[in-house]
Amino acid sequence: MKVVLFSPGKSSHTHKWAMYYKEHGIDVTVITFKDHYSEENAKEVKTLVLPKFLPGKLSYLPAVLALKKLLAKIKPDILHAHFISSYGFVGALANYHPFFVSVWGTDIYKFPAKSMLNRRIVEFTLDKADVICSTSRTMASETSKYTNKKIEVTPFGVNMSLFSPKEGGNEEKLVIGIAKGLDDIYGFRDLFKAFAILKTKFDNLELHLIGDGPMREEYKALCRTLQIDGAVKFIGRIPNTEVPIYMNRMDIVALPSYEDSFGVTAVEAMACGIPVVVSDVAGLREVVLENETGLVVPQGNPEELTAAIEKLLKDKDLRLRMGKKGIEHVRQNYDWNDNAAYMVKLYESSMK
Repeated sequence: MKVVLFSPGKSSHTHKWAMYYKEHGIDVTVITFKDHYSEENAKEVKTLVLPKFLPGKLSYLPAVLALKKLLAKIKPDILHAHFISSYGFVGALANYHPFFVSVWGTDIYKFPAKSMLNRRIVEFTLDKADVICSTSRTMASETSKYTNKKIEVTPFGVNMSLFSPKEGGNEEKLVIGIAKGLDDIYGFRDLFKAFAILKTKFDNLELHLIGDGPMREEYKALCRTLQIDGAVKFIGRIPNTEVPIYMNRMDIVALPSYEDSFGVTAVEAMACGIPVVVSDVAGLREVVLENETGLVVPQGNPEELTAAIEKLLKDKDLRLRMGKKGIEHVRQNYDWNDNAAYMVKLYESSMK
């Protein structure tokens, strides 16, 4: 089977799909725009680049011609575009079939609401798709506003041989953690406020931040203002393979997001046996079993966030029970090998 992933080459999600296909004997090629190219990822998976000669969406028209030429040479069995408002649209214009398209989040939640033209782009792309995929049920429901076609739910699960509990931990301290890009949509300001309160009650408390982003320096300044900077560790961006190492040093993972189309980080934490405290956005509510694998609080409410984290900090037995339930929940629903194998079955069905 030959598969072309038409998607951002620098995305860890693209690379994870591509590596799974490669490791399972599928001839996979990533085609990406020049500004989304990753030299590191291209060392592991064959990657071709589409140039961008014009700004913004004006670059899409010449990109369609370039994509058609590459597809004529490769002759893939499947063209799978990820992110409907850009790669999906160009893929639809190329008119190659079977054509799969996956929605990612902002491309379906925000993009079509900005203008009638954007809505038409989404509707056109979905109409051209032979198979439409969504990582969550809630995002599939949002996508159904623009098409009457069936939407396949293909969760972006975790590798449970990588994300699993490790022996050890922190006996001398308690660690709250989060693994997200440093951006306000993930509720960092609420988390800092909650941590400032909790730090007055727990002397041995630390906050570990995995990820980077445009707000890094501003967040560091906020931590100094809140007088918590000595207990907050900005770990930065790390390879996904190293995330479990840092995650297993955490007692609680907090995700007070304002937006989250699919709670990958919550699933990764639960796979490691770590209870989570999450906001009540749809993508997180879908993956977390409330009061079983974690606690759910209203978004934008630092007081409720503080209370939920404090409840877990005070009760080690509760953390352990939720951790065990989390592992079971992920094994049953979000095992990466099962999720990826289902996508391959969809590919095979479309080729018949």
